[in-house]
Amino acid sequence: MATINGHYLLVEDESYDFSIDVTDQPVEKDIDVTDHVQRKPRVLSLTGVVVENAAKFEAFLKDASEKGSIVRYVGRTTFTGLITGFAPTRNYKNATGFAYSLTIKEIRVATTSYVNDLPLPVKAQTVKIVNSGTKQTKDKKKSKKSSKTSSKKTSKKSTKEKVEKVKFKPGSPWAN
Repeated sequence: MATINGHYLLVEDESYDFSIDVTDQPVEKDIDVTDHVQRKPRVLSLTGVVVENAAKFEAFLKDASEKGSIVRYVGRTTFTGLITGFAPTRNYKNATGFAYSLTIKEIRVATTSYVNDLPLPVKAQTVKIVNSGTKQTKDKKKSKKSSKTSSKKTSKKSTKEKVEKVKFKPGSPWAN
């Protein structure tokens, strides 16, 4: 007997689809030029019958299909993927169970390339920034009667604060 994630099922038919995608480019004379071949995901199609624990098994397959859970099939061959199609069929021949048609598609899971920490050579060249400079603040005490000449006078009177430079460790490529 075959299993899907430890649930037993009777499989009558097991068929695979090993498809490829071929890119053709038309030319003026003769046949098209094929310049690229790419493998498509493999698909496993199963047909069979479930007799024991049919309601529990059907609920498991529906749940795995709807949630997009990765399942592992072990039968004549081993296959891991997502359930992309599930079609149960009930008739008078099997009163406690059902016949089914099931397709599982191969998937590839992407991983992130994000790294929390900097590599040691880059981390060693940086120093914590003490002061990143001064920031201009808006004057909130503007009177309604102020004119253009009075605003120019106030801007000349404001004092400039000293801007500190960012310091790097000696030997780093950014140090002067």
